[in-house]
Amino acid sequence: MAMNQSPRVTRKKIPKDLRRSLLLSIARGGVGIFPTDTLYGIVASAFSREGVEKIYRLRKRNAKKPFIVLISSEKDLARFGVRLTAWRKKAAESAWPGPVSLVFNVPSKEFDYLKRGEKSLAFRLPKPGWLREFLAASGPLVAPSANWEGMRPAKNVREAREYFGDAVDFYVSVGDLASEPSTLISLTGKKPRVLREGAFRGSLYLLACSKK
Repeated sequence: MAMNQSPRVTRKKIPKDLRRSLLLSIARGGVGIFPTDTLYGIVASAFSREGVEKIYRLRKRNAKKPFIVLISSEKDLARFGVRLTAWRKKAAESAWPGPVSLVFNVPSKEFDYLKRGEKSLAFRLPKPGWLREFLAASGPLVAPSANWEGMRPAKNVREAREYFGDAVDFYVSVGDLASEPSTLISLTGKKPRVLREGAFRGSLYLLACSKK
């Protein structure tokens, strides 16, 4: 895909040729700017150590801070060794799909390059059907917001280019995206705990799901 192009897509469908090019780039460890359910993200396969490390460099990200992983279905959690107890499964089903990132324990050392010294990872199952369909084909993606750490997230491709220029493999535009980041809720303890309020207000969710 030409670096000077920013193909425009609707929020319902990605053209087949573009979809094929994006999937091929991601499968090869590529990194690019892509619209998510909340903000523009700089994305790579969660299974590409090379892609993940490149995003850390490009975002000037604290190397000890893990990224959130976008998934296409609850079943993807098993690919990371996440085991859902009954109440955690209920919690996930109550929150997803939607702008809620849930933190689960991930015991496998295989994913240390994602956990960055932690014992857990955050996952989000987005609501838009087109995005879940893309994730089903691409596999789970790391998708931090498209900006340098501590700077304002890009609300469009033009602003993302100011951060990343030709250092990424692709840009995909849906126009302006301006949203709060996802709400972040930890399910690693005995009951849910809100780590960050965001696009989803967590208080009612906690009341509904805190009982085992």
